[in-house]
Amino acid sequence: MHPTEIIELMIVGGIIVSTLIIAIFLKGRSRKAAWFLALVILVVYSIFFVARPFWIDAQIDKKLNLLRPYLEEHYPDEEWTISTVPHRQDGFKHRNPYYIGVVFESEPDVTYDYWVESKDNIYQISFLTNKSLEELEHVE
Repeated sequence: MHPTEIIELMIVGGIIVSTLIIAIFLKGRSRKAAWFLALVILVVYSIFFVARPFWIDAQIDKKLNLLRPYLEEHYPDEEWTISTVPHRQDGFKHRNPYYIGVVFESEPDVTYDYWVESKDNIYQISFLTNKSLEELEHVE
């Protein structure tokens, strides 16, 4: 589990426990309302925790569909391979799942990371290689 997930669980758990402790001191309908509020918070966070990976996958697919035409337009005579962060696997939680890696066939030892916000806002944010900056062909 990633540290941010642990922090989220601690915060939500603290809110739920606080609500339940307050409910102990209440009477009648107020107590039932506090118990119900704690249950709603638990259910909403559980749904969020389960649905978040699917939401991230959907967002990555949208970004990939925007990046492909961009690459075809800017590098028409070039072949490339696109890779994304396997955010559901252990060992990759520290990486931003929205970074899209592109390796061009003419530069197989360089990975360019792209950030896609919309059709008009696509940025090359970094590259990973042992080459010097002057040797890179696809730096934007």
